[in-house]
Amino acid sequence: MVPLAATVIFVVGVLAGIRYRTAWKKAEPTWRLWLYGLISLACLAALAFIPLSAT
Repeated sequence: MVPLAATVIFVVGVLAGIRYRTAWKKAEPTWRLWLYGLISLACLAALAFIPLSAT
């Protein structure tokens, strides 16, 4: 379960980062940049700082 959870968190973070970059290039509203950026930041920070161990 732990590798699956880590993979899902990673994929969500990467997809949010891609959406951030796309929104930035298209000059979309600022709130979308913040939304995608914060989702990506939260996911990648969770992977970095929350221990995901099976035991």
